[in-house]
Amino acid sequence: MPNSASKTPLLVILGPTASGKTHIAVQVAAALNGEIISADSRQVYRKMDIGTGKDLAEYTLHGKHIPYHLIDILDAGQQYNVNDFQHDFENAYEQIAAKSHFPIVCGGTGFYILSLLKGHAYASIPGNELLRDELNEQPTDTLLERFETYNTPYQQVADTSTRKRLIRAIEISEYLQVNPTEGTEFIASPPVYDYIVFGLNPDVNVRRERISRRLQSRSENGMVEEVKSLLGSGLQPEQLIYYGLEYKYITLFLQGEMSYDEMVSRLETEIHRFAKRQMTYFRKMEKDGIVIHWLSDEYSEAEKIDQIVAGYQELCAALLRNK
Repeated sequence: MPNSASKTPLLVILGPTASGKTHIAVQVAAALNGEIISADSRQVYRKMDIGTGKDLAEYTLHGKHIPYHLIDILDAGQQYNVNDFQHDFENAYEQIAAKSHFPIVCGGTGFYILSLLKGHAYASIPGNELLRDELNEQPTDTLLERFETYNTPYQQVADTSTRKRLIRAIEISEYLQVNPTEGTEFIASPPVYDYIVFGLNPDVNVRRERISRRLQSRSENGMVEEVKSLLGSGLQPEQLIYYGLEYKYITLFLQGEMSYDEMVSRLETEIHRFAKRQMTYFRKMEKDGIVIHWLSDEYSEAEKIDQIVAGYQELCAALLRNK
């Protein structure tokens, strides 16, 4: 793989759910002649549109289509992990670079983004089906307590923002307890790419209001029908529950395990918690040495776009001067 000095730098735009990442990223891409690479662990799945917030109409700006990658690349029900993401990312990156366009990473899956900026030594750790079956029977609070009992380098970078990732984090931690010398190169791994990272961080009250409003809109515009259609296509309830949040709670509602009002209430609470966990992970990334330029809602949308574009152009110019 080429060293970072010979590669087009990455522009990363991250933030919690409902922070407006895609909207900003599309406009930045239009200004820079860029293409967007999604860093969202659920948007890879076809026919999981409303629940994952793909908002594909956002990728058309003033009649011009902004190219995107790593969205709608797998059928729902298939498995996808950070190792797959890294491989698919590299292919997308090379396609973009071949056209002399600029790669813009946009998403909220912090573990995926960190794997690009720091490397990922844990992807090859094998699964443990027996342990996974045991963990699937336990409540999330119990899983969190168990995860906190481990003491490995992985604890500093693990993503536990969803139940699925928490189970995988315990699986990796358990393996490292038995094999303590493996995976330690993660933190010391040099970056493959030069990069600059911008973060969108709305005020908590603003974020909560956006989440609630968006959930209501999606609930009224086909989100339940989307899950019903997926179940009707042959997917088993447990497969959708695995994806968490919207797919978990709507499936439970459709299975008669909770009322509609209870489903909406529980889902809203869990999305708020998910956004909080995303921010916690981004703060962990900063502690691990990733500089994130946070753009609060004190800036107008135009100011945010100008700052991102200018910051990326300055990085590109500095790299050219240093060649």
